[in-house]
This record gives sequence, structure tokens and C-alpha cells, in this order.
Amino acid sequence: MYNSIVDGSFSQHWQKKMRRGVFFGGLVLGFFICIYFTPYQGPLPFGADVTTRVKSRIVCHFTEPESDFCEMHGDIRILGNSSTIFIPDFRVADMFTKNNLSGIKPYARKTDEIALEHVRQFSFSQEMPRCTQNHRVPAILFSIGGYTGNYFHSFTDVVIPLYTTSRKFNGQVQFLLADKNGSWTTKFQVVLKKLSNYEAIDIDKEDGVHCFPSMIIGLKKYKELSIDPLTSPDYSMTNFREFLRSSYYLKREYAIRLGSKEKRRPRLLIISRKRTRTLMNEHELVTMGQNLGFDVVVAEARSNISEVSQLVNSCDVLMGVHGAGLTNIVFLPKNAVFIQVLPIPSGDFERIARTSFGDPSETMNLRYLEYKISEKESSLIQKYPLDHEVFKNTHTIAEKGWFYFKSMYLENQNVKLDVLRFKTTLLEALQMLSM
Repeated sequence: MYNSIVDGSFSQHWQKKMRRGVFFGGLVLGFFICIYFTPYQGPLPFGADVTTRVKSRIVCHFTEPESDFCEMHGDIRILGNSSTIFIPDFRVADMFTKNNLSGIKPYARKTDEIALEHVRQFSFSQEMPRCTQNHRVPAILFSIGGYTGNYFHSFTDVVIPLYTTSRKFNGQVQFLLADKNGSWTTKFQVVLKKLSNYEAIDIDKEDGVHCFPSMIIGLKKYKELSIDPLTSPDYSMTNFREFLRSSYYLKREYAIRLGSKEKRRPRLLIISRKRTRTLMNEHELVTMGQNLGFDVVVAEARSNISEVSQLVNSCDVLMGVHGAGLTNIVFLPKNAVFIQVLPIPSGDFERIARTSFGDPSETMNLRYLEYKISEKESSLIQKYPLDHEVFKNTHTIAEKGWFYFKSMYLENQNVKLDVLRFKTTLLEALQMLSM
């Protein structure tokens, strides 16, 4: 790794001799050394001599489990429509060759080949084209391709990593969007504007050379809906949720505490699904919830985040079948209860459910409950007998590949909860709200 070290200071001994006019030749040599190692003061103006040497430094992280990303300082230039990044005096080719890479795809799911098919790759060059537009703030280049059509992936692959990567700049950072999707930027415009004081640039369409004093390529990701407390000690999911509460003007910081002076009823939100994993007896669940003392609301995970965030924040308990709509737990007030319904009667689907929502919810200061449906609560009981491998050996289904597994349990199954059995879970939720 190339890392220029600037040291413009001289010992007092040499300074005294130079002031006396001694060692004139050394003075001249020192003068040129100082010019060569002058700290970078910003990108060169249009028409500048591109052979001018500047301090440059690049550090790439290839060992992270979820994402590759590079941090670059110096005269960094990018020609968007050619997906080329230019950095002087550094042989990036060697670094990428050693890691079997030809470039970098700035999307935080690096081992998922299907996701990366929809992510543009950026390569590096030492050729330095002249700047057509100069920027005095750092840049962050990231993709909104991949799986961002999915609400869960939008948060876990982009929004949370973007928060941890950009928050330290306090708005003084320029976002460069690769694989831009107009509906995505509209949906998350509140977050983008809160994290950056500048209009995001659709870098794929730029035919000019943008120059920056530094740039981060890719986003730092830890785990699903999570922030690493070791690599991001200044930020946590609690901080992130406070950021969302501020961004969307959410009123409630804490859920209701039953037994206190609070007079209102606890509010239960049932996340409704219409196409897959539908709750076939929602009306029965609503009636039971009301009889237990809940104010019950049924709603789908709408695309208008401002509206859905206000609704979720007004609730004390959120329940729903495993799916992207459960991502809205990020808007719940602290100490709220989250109930995840697992739509697989047997097997180890618990690991997926825990990884996606269960474990993350506990880092958000939420109370987590899990409800595993029985065979008789699954619509698959209408197609297969109880002793079928669909119920008794989900490992066999999983061995046929993710898409087969997904089609079987997530795309072609609905659930009808046993109201009496599920009542125990809601009672437990009420007890948690009393603690």
C-alpha cells in the first residue's frame, strides 16, 4: 500500500544553518522536497497540469464478510459513464490482482452473485484526465442496484450502511449513486437529504470528470439490520433509530408501560400481506386482540415511508409473518414488543428468522417474541399429508436449492393462526409491556 508521509519540518539545527545562509545547496534541495510532498489542497482546476504530483493514499478492505470498500485520499477523479476512477501515483492493479478482483462493485452483499449481476463495477486508472467539475467535500460512491427493490434489502444493504459510512461527515459529503433507481431515491429522499447537504449525483450518466479531495467506494456493512459496535463505536442501532425518529419527526420515544398513569390502551399493529404468507384469519386476530385490551390496527407496509413510520411509531406491539414488511420495526418506540410469525412448521428456519429480524430487534431496544406455526396452521396442509417431507424434513427441501425452498414456504404458503394458541403470545406481550 502506498502511503506518502508528509514531513515539511526540519530540525532546529538545520533551520539555523539555513537561516545563516549555510549549506545553500541543502536549502535548494529541501525546497524541492517540500514542493514534492506538499499536502493535498483540493482537486486541480480545469486545465491544470495533470503531471503535478500530489499526496495520495488508498486503503481497501477486502476481508469484510459483507462488503468490499476502499477509502481514498488525494486527487481523486471519476468519469462516471465509463465507470472509471482515477488516482495518481498508485498501482491499484496489484492490490486487486492479489484479491482476484478486476474492480469493485459498491454494493454491500459481495458474495451474492445474483445481486451483483445488477451492480455496476468500477475500475481504476492512473491516467489523470482534466477536471471538468471540482468538489471541495468528500464523496461516497454506492450502488442502489442489487436487491433494493425489496424493502428489507434497501435498509440492510444500503440505508444502514450508508448511515454508518457517512454520518461522520455531518452532511459535508457528496453522494454518487450508481445504478440509480428513481423510485428508490424518491422513497428514501428524507434519509439522503438528512445525511448529505448536496443533491445526489447520478454518476452513471455523468460524461464529465468529477474531482474530489477524498472518496469512499462502497458501504461498510456488518450484519442484517445491524451496526458493528467494534468498527463503528460512535454509532449503534439505537443511534440509527434516533436518527430516523428525528428525520421523520416521530413523536414517541418509548412504548406504553402498563400499570403506569397512562390511560390509553396499548396499540397492536398487524402487518398485513396480500400476495404471499397471508394471514387468512386477520378478522379473528383483530377480535381477540380487542378482547385482550388492545387497540388493533391492520395495515400493509406501504411505500410512503413518512406515513408508515408515523403509524408504526404510534404502536406498542407489532406482529406479522416473516417478510420484508417487518423491517418497519426500525420505527417502533423503545421497549415495544415485536412478534415474528415463522411460516415453516418445522426445520431450522428459525436461524433465518433470527438473523433477519430477531437478533437485530434486540439491538434496537425492542422485546422479541417468536411464534412458530404448526402444520395445521399452514395452507400447505391442503396439499400435502402430515407425514410429507414438506412438514417433517425441511432439510430435504432446502437441499433442492434456495429458490425451491423460497417458492415452497415463502411464495406459495399462507397461514391461519390458531387463535387460542396465539392468545398465549399476545398475553406474553402484554406482560412485557408491564415490565
